[in-house]
Amino acid sequence: MTDLTEYLATCSQRVESFLDKNLPTKNQAPTTLHDAIRYSAMNGGKRIRPALVYATGEALGLKSSDIDCIAGSIELMHSYSLIHDDLPAMDDDDLRRGKPTCHRAYDEATAILAGDAMQALAFSVLTDIADPGPEAAIRAQLTNQLAHAVGSLGVAGGQAMDLIAVDKNISIETLEYIHRQKTGCLIRACIDMTQTCCTTLSQQQRSSLLQFGEHLGIAFQIRDDILDVISDTDTLGKPQGSDSDQNKPTYVSILGLKESEKRCDDFYQQALDCLDEFNHSSKWLRMLAEHIVCRQH
Repeated sequence: MTDLTEYLATCSQRVESFLDKNLPTKNQAPTTLHDAIRYSAMNGGKRIRPALVYATGEALGLKSSDIDCIAGSIELMHSYSLIHDDLPAMDDDDLRRGKPTCHRAYDEATAILAGDAMQALAFSVLTDIADPGPEAAIRAQLTNQLAHAVGSLGVAGGQAMDLIAVDKNISIETLEYIHRQKTGCLIRACIDMTQTCCTTLSQQQRSSLLQFGEHLGIAFQIRDDILDVISDTDTLGKPQGSDSDQNKPTYVSILGLKESEKRCDDFYQQALDCLDEFNHSSKWLRMLAEHIVCRQH
């Protein structure tokens, strides 16, 4: 396989098959809640995070079946965070992936509960030793890594600081810290959790991969900020200009478009430099990194 589009489709099909197997069925009580969960989890999306898991696994010589639980748990956690981010108490968005957000398609209470249930399921699939995957001791470590990535020192904390920053003038250093938590922590977890399953890595290799995840997470967020300015709602699948409408600080609002594009490219180049010692095995990680900084939605 040489085409990234084909690779992304393969990764997407794999994680969606895993999710379909592990999500409650629509006809299982409470049916409305389970329908909302499937609506959000199986509602398309780029599946970039699972692709990063599988690409890291390929770079390390891991079998996809051994890391399906990581890809699935991270995608569930990501989907849960989107449901809650879209709520009126948070970003108050009406569209996600070109369709009504969960609280618009159902109601706010159902959306909150769907997010809660998906977060719980993310940990459940990660620790289920009945399924193929890592041994129990490694699963315990993976669970701790995911919990740290999404807690008050990770995604949740970043979202809290993001909300506090609305209508305020903040430094670029503060903004970068917010996005290292809100966006970067889960991107980094894709790399960190996958490499936990490989016992032959040197400390230097582990450090390089983690730095790759750190730099890529920031590049990902800067590109999001750029797209919020230069793209349109149909292409994005969510309201264009929503950050500006809510007066949220972004890289573009602080640095301007040209400097934001330069900074995105700088972080991208730093991410690529971290893969030097992995040579040809990091092919898909390199191609995914390029895709992230060049994407249109």
